[in-house]
Formats: sequence, C-alpha cells, structure tokens
Amino acid sequence: MKNHHPASTLLALAIGLTCAGNALAQAMSKAEFQSGKNSISSTYKAAKAACASLSGNARDICIVDAKGQEKTARAELDARYEPSRKHTYEAEVVKAHSAYTLAKEKCDDLAGNPKSVCVSEAKAQEVTAEADAKLRMKTQDARADANSTSSDAQVKANDKTAAARTEASTNKSDAQYKVEKDKCDTFAGTAKDNCLAQAKARFAK
Repeated sequence: MKNHHPASTLLALAIGLTCAGNALAQAMSKAEFQSGKNSISSTYKAAKAACASLSGNARDICIVDAKGQEKTARAELDARYEPSRKHTYEAEVVKAHSAYTLAKEKCDDLAGNPKSVCVSEAKAQEVTAEADAKLRMKTQDARADANSTSSDAQVKANDKTAAARTEASTNKSDAQYKVEKDKCDTFAGTAKDNCLAQAKARFAK
C-alpha cells in the first residue's frame, strides 16, 4: 500500500526534536517541557495542513497519521518529563493505539473479507504491543518488589510475573484467533468448517 503521508516526515521531525538531549531527560525543566509541547503542536498543525493536497482516503490516512504521531510524541514527552514505569507504559499504549488507528484507516482502501481481515490483523498488532508493554511494566514492578530481603516478597513477585506472562499470552492468542476466524470467511461449506476447526485446535478454543 502506498505511503501518502507528508505528515509523517514533519511529525517525525517533531518527535526527533523532543528526543534531543535524551540523556538529560530526567533533568528536563518545566520550560523545556513546555517548549517540547509547543514544538509538537506547531509541527502537527503544519503536518495536518500538508494533508490538504491529498483527497479521499489518502487524505484521511494522512490526517490520522499526523494526529497519531502528535499523540505519541506528547505521551513520550510526558514520560521523559516525569519518568516512571507507569508513564513509559502509557506512552507505549498510546503508540500502539495510534498505530492501530492508522492501520485501520488504511484498511478502508479494501472491501469485504479482505477489509475484515485487515482490521483484525491491525487489532491483533495493537493487542500484542499493549500486552507486551503491560508485561514489561508488571515484570519491572515485580523485580522491584523482589529486591526485598523477604523470601515471601520474592515468591509473590515471581507469582506476579508468571500471571503477567499468562495474561499477555492469552490476550495475544485471542487476538490472533480472531484473525484466523476472519480468514476462514473466505471459504464456504465444508472448507470453512475445516478452517474454523483448525483455528480452534491451534488456539485451544
């Protein structure tokens, strides 16, 4: 699928500017934070304006891309201004959702079952990214808890990590199963039944 996004280059520049001096992220002043926000805002406006030269879904994709990159840049800036595992996770979730929204918009170039599969695949990618981000945050939290000299605390930390891994795996599996089910809709009759049976067996449904 062609890339119709003059917004991408402009927003990438904004994100790059906010990333400048990343080594000093934890020492970012309020003035620097505000400057970063202003830079992202002004660059987003320019990127959105650049979409005006396009038409139809290409224009819609361009606008969604610009907005998604703006949201991602703002979330990452927040995470650098106030570093924490929670803020890092939130930034990753925003990035995943922005990528999903853009991918879903691109699916509008399709129709019928190919479009349904396209949307399901986009959602599966978002679910995977969010699940991995959540797993990283919970694992880091568990490791912090495990620093306690208490053996009981370490056991609980291990249990939390195991539960987080299970949750991430389940969420990703469910999302991928939805993709496979949608792909089965390209068939009919026995062929479709066999396809669904194979999908259920593969994902233990």
